[in-house]
Order: sequence, then structure tokens, then C-alpha cells
Amino acid sequence: MQIREFTASDLEAVYRLLAANGWAHRIPDEAHLARLIAASQHAWVAVVDGDIAGFARALTDGLSNGYLSMVVVAAPFRGRGIGRALVERIVGAEENITWVLRAGRDGAPAFFAKLGFVHSTLAMERPRTGRG
Repeated sequence: MQIREFTASDLEAVYRLLAANGWAHRIPDEAHLARLIAASQHAWVAVVDGDIAGFARALTDGLSNGYLSMVVVAAPFRGRGIGRALVERIVGAEENITWVLRAGRDGAPAFFAKLGFVHSTLAMERPRTGRG
């Protein structure tokens, strides 16, 4: 497995990965995905045998706060440490940044708890009202 930064040539494969794993309702096309990635400070892919098996992206000021926006691993590759490797690459060892995320998908709270995330009673959100 190789963890590397996203490149423009990865766009189609990452879009297919996201669409096949429950993100099609949020990412209507490759152009939308390209805009999301361009606005992110971190975008990484996991490559297994030449295929993109995982993707993660995050927003951060690099000093105090970070938002882990997406961590997606293709179903056949789950349970192999790919999600962990992607999160660790983004979050790193920086102890002065508070990272937050939304853990609403099945299994997400348990997965992120293994990586040091804890349930927060401090966060609030203003949910989106439109599609996309």
C-alpha cells in the first residue's frame, strides 16, 4: 500500500470510489469534486496494486484547528489499515491542533475512537439546507 498526495490524474478514480461508497448524493460530478479538493489543504489517496483503494481530505489552518472531511475506503480493502494510514497522514503527530469530524456513518464512531478521537459535547453545527 502506498499513501500519497492526490494528483489531478486521480480525479476520475477518486470520483468513482466516492460514488460507489455512498457519496454520490453529495458529489454530483468530477468537477464538483475537483473544486472540493482545490479548497482543501490535504487530499491523499491510498494505492494498492495500482488501484486507488482509499481517499481522505481535510481543511486546516495548520496551527489550531482542523476538519477531517472525508475518509473513504473501498469495501474490498476495508480492515487492512488503509483508513488508519490516511487519517494518520493527515492528522500527523501535531498535538496542538484540535481535529473534528462528523462520524455519522455506520461504524465511524468506533473507527475514529481507535485513532484517538473522542465524542464531543462542545461542537455545534449549522446543517446545510441544500443538496450538494
